[in-house]
Amino acid sequence: MQKVAEGNLDLLKVLFDRHHKYVYNFLYKMCGDSMLSEDLTQDVFYKLIKYRSSYNNGSFLSWLFTIARNNLKTHFVRNHKNHLGADKLDHEIIENENEVREDYSHLQSALNKLSAPERELIVLNRFNNIRYEELAEIVGSTPGAVKTKVCRILKKLKEIYLETI
Repeated sequence: MQKVAEGNLDLLKVLFDRHHKYVYNFLYKMCGDSMLSEDLTQDVFYKLIKYRSSYNNGSFLSWLFTIARNNLKTHFVRNHKNHLGADKLDHEIIENENEVREDYSHLQSALNKLSAPERELIVLNRFNNIRYEELAEIVGSTPGAVKTKVCRILKKLKEIYLETI
């Protein structure tokens, strides 16, 4: 990313190829809308180009997922929908989509019952393999606090998952 920040935009393709699936999956798990996730993923990489000079040689994944997270939040604020700052996304809407889609997983249903901040931590940590240190940087916390939150959320997710089987 440092070389991209210095103007070598040809290397952006390498970053896109490596990371676009993870960004898309994060956004999809947060909003449950594949079309929106595709659009927002493209927007994240557009912003990566646009704000490349603000990259300061830190953790690329933290920087990338901070952009993705803020992009999703901005989308929901602009469209007057619940957003990540709220306690919950409207999981009832997502669950109605669950009934329409036969391939919607039981785990995704359980994830949708978590609050948006809880789901965000689990998706970033467990699905995208973001380390606690990077996750703490993304959400503005400490690694210890994030690790504790993730542990508690996993216990809660397990209870939700098991009671809906």
